Amino acid sequence: MYERVGWRNLPARCPRDAFVNIWSMQSVDGDSDSQTEAARADQTLPAGLAEDLATGQVMTIDTPSGHQIAIYNVNGELFATDNFCPHRGAPLSEGFLCGHVIECGLHGWEFDVRSGECLTLTETIRTFPVTVEEGVIKVTVE
Repeated sequence: MYERVGWRNLPARCPRDAFVNIWSMQSVDGDSDSQTEAARADQTLPAGLAEDLATGQVMTIDTPSGHQIAIYNVNGELFATDNFCPHRGAPLSEGFLCGHVIECGLHGWEFDVRSGECLTLTETIRTFPVTVEEGVIKVTVE
């Protein structure tokens, strides 16, 4: 009934001692001005069955407008963000999930999946409300 668009079982990698090199980098703007107003209207999209997204895993869905959203299971709580890093557009779902933090697998930028706040630099990614209704994960997008 529900098709998995993307799925990745991420390793539990939580370094206790870590450092980050901060470089001057240019962001990639993921928004397009060519989107129609109809595509920006709030929509609730089914993403899959909650029982299929285990703790520590990430899945992705595509929106009707062509954006990809990552959905994270953090100790039974579900969160959703854009699935691209604003640095170079790498898919965050291919990074490393450690608690509420997703680390971009390309250059190590870290984001809090609850707020979208970048913990590495002053950037943010969009977050989306997630609900579970009758066992189905639903994401509200604008």
